[in-house]
Amino acid sequence: MAGLKAVLWREFLFFKRRWWTITASSMVAPLLYMVAFGWGLGKTVSLGGVAYLDFIVPGVVALSTMNVSFNAVATPLSIARLYDRTFEEYMVAPITIYSFTAAKILAGAARGLYASAIIMGLALLFGARFNVDLRFLVLLSLNCLVFSSLGFLAALKVRSHPDMTRFNNFLITPMIFVCGTFFSVDRVPFPMDWVIKLLPLTPASQGLRAAALGWELPWTAPLLQLAYLTVFVVWGLKTCLEVE
Repeated sequence: MAGLKAVLWREFLFFKRRWWTITASSMVAPLLYMVAFGWGLGKTVSLGGVAYLDFIVPGVVALSTMNVSFNAVATPLSIARLYDRTFEEYMVAPITIYSFTAAKILAGAARGLYASAIIMGLALLFGARFNVDLRFLVLLSLNCLVFSSLGFLAALKVRSHPDMTRFNNFLITPMIFVCGTFFSVDRVPFPMDWVIKLLPLTPASQGLRAAALGWELPWTAPLLQLAYLTVFVVWGLKTCLEVE
């Protein structure tokens, strides 16, 4: 427990020193999405019986928290392991691998939740209407944990910084556009709709939208998120033990 607190405290001090840069960077992409789709289409187009702006806000929250949670862990940890060589300090410190893994994933998820608060505040300024209840918060937290744990795994697997860029290009970036963030997955023809539904971001987009708009929550959403979280955490721990 002491090791967990130590790593979390370090992450907090880093956030405290750079909170304005972190805050501003968390606002840029969501703000562009709101301007492009909120002002451009949000008041004139409806989808699923709701205004398009209200429809895309949960998707923007999902994709933005994915990016923030993933990059908050993947980028600094991969740099520490491959270039700064400060990753070895954790390996020789009196901190267990389990505490180190848990702290990194929790810190990344916390950054994602912080970004989500900023995004929802911007959405309200743009006139979006959505509900935030317990279901929404649980699904949002799971999404942050899933991609924070994926970032932890990716940082331990890549062999160079270009590898991390390729990982983003081939996995993270495509999910931004195809996982039901800007349109309904039900409009995608078979069998691509099933492929998309199995991607890690899709259950978050669909679940958050259902909770935010008062629709029936798909029971598969939290189950898929928990399954991905379990796989990424166990795989990340195994990889971390091998690196050690």
